Parts: sequence; C-alpha cells; structure tokens
Amino acid sequence: MTAPTGDPGATTSAFHTHEVSGWRRLLFWPLGLAIKLWGLTWRIEATPASVAAISKDDGPIAIVLWHNRLLITAEVFRRYRNHRPIYGLVSASKDGAWLAAFFRAVGIRSVRGSSSRGGREAAMALSAVLKAGHDIGITPDGPRGPRYDFKPGGLIVARRAGVPVVLLGGEFESAWRLRSWDGFCVPRPFSRVRMRCEVVEAAELAGDRDQVVERLSVALRRLNPDGTADSLSRTGEGAA
Repeated sequence: MTAPTGDPGATTSAFHTHEVSGWRRLLFWPLGLAIKLWGLTWRIEATPASVAAISKDDGPIAIVLWHNRLLITAEVFRRYRNHRPIYGLVSASKDGAWLAAFFRAVGIRSVRGSSSRGGREAAMALSAVLKAGHDIGITPDGPRGPRYDFKPGGLIVARRAGVPVVLLGGEFESAWRLRSWDGFCVPRPFSRVRMRCEVVEAAELAGDRDQVVERLSVALRRLNPDGTADSLSRTGEGAA
C-alpha cells in the first residue's frame, strides 16, 4: 500500500496499522504542550562542533540516538532544526499508535511499520522520506532492546539513501531514569543537558557492515555517558 501523494512518511504497512483518532487524539495536545514547556526550561549546552553537526543543512540526514534519549529530541529539533520536518519509525501496533499520536503532538512525524515483521518495508519507507529531502530519526537499540545494542537497520537505510548520519548524544546534569528496558531518561526541569553530536559522512558508512556498526556503536556510547547515581536516579529510588 502506498502513501497519499505528498506525504512520504504516510506509507502504510502490509499488515494492519492501528491509529489513535477522535477525542483520544485530542488528549495528547495538552501533554505535547507540557513537554514543549518542560523542554524550554532545559539549559542545553553544546560545543560549536556539535551545533554545526546537528544544524547540518546541505541535505537530509539520518539522526541516530539511543532509545532512552528520545525525550530530548523534540526540543533539540525545535532549537536547531526547526526548519526541517523529521520522521521517525513507529510500530504499526496499538502501542505504536499511542506513540505516533504523542510524536505528532510534539512535532515529530511518523512512518508506521515494523522493524521486526516488515524490516525491508520499513527501510524502504524511511529511504523514501530521505529521498524526498526530509530528515529521519532512528533509535538503533529500539523498539525492545537490549539497551545500547546497535542494530544495523539504521545504517542500511542511510547507505541506501546515500545520506550522512548525525549521532546525537545527551548527558544530563540531573534526570530521572524510568524502570523500563532502556532506562528512559527524563531530565528534571531547569537542569543542564549537554548535547554532543558527531557527523559521519555517507562515504564513511561504506565498507564492511559489521565494522561500521561497531564503529558507530562505540561513538554513540561515547557521546552518551550515563553519569553517576547522583545525576541519574531511578523513579521510586530516591528521585526527587
């Protein structure tokens, strides 16, 4: 099945795609507004090199980040890439429908598909978004982990489209860590977020796939130090 004309991210999967509609969708707008206001309080710090990397504007890019850093992406995109739409792959399942509705509320568009049941289809849909001139966001350890396990799907998509990868990292001065498989990070209001970004040009993605995946994995871990127990606390375990 194909997307409606003009929306490369609307490609549907070969299996049923669940959607949140009607009054349920409206519930996400107050939440989206709250997240935007929360993000405005963060003090995002970055070196000139990191700002140049995330602001790269000579064509579409594939932004790669760990799943537990998802919350900061909407604010990072708003501050540094507000002029470009960005798409993320979201499962076609019922759970994915709620995530897609949340993404929509915070300004991120969705490509609906499955990285497990329809991996080739999902890769083709993301490649179509890139070829249309839009950015994509990829969490290589999602949607179920293991945490910090860099799966090759994101690399395959970037290679197919011939676009650079921008690795996005975040170090938190103070944040809650949820009891989820990825240890989802929620920076506290008015806390400092140190953004670290690195560009990997399309030519650098060529060569042996496993070696490139390992190199990207090592770099992404380096850009995302988890800090100490004093800066990242699990909810229910002394979190303020």
